Amino acid sequence: MSTTKLRLGPLPKTENLKLTFTCPASLKADLERYAALHSRTYGEEVDALTLIPHMLEAFMARDRVFKRTNKPALPAAPQTTDPR
Repeated sequence: MSTTKLRLGPLPKTENLKLTFTCPASLKADLERYAALHSRTYGEEVDALTLIPHMLEAFMARDRVFKRTNKPALPAAPQTTDPR
């Protein structure tokens, strides 16, 4: 195992749902190259399809605008009535 660290670290075990998407051939080739590098770096065989959800999750976790707009709304302040 190499001491080089990739941005996407070892993969956690998760529950999965199946999605299908279309991408350019050049992106598919890059994903396959990244998967091969990830496999060599962490010593565990992984394919591009397994990496995609983790890459998307990492991308969204670092997107500041998405994180700001994705925060749950705070509960409304309790209304007080004026006893006058």
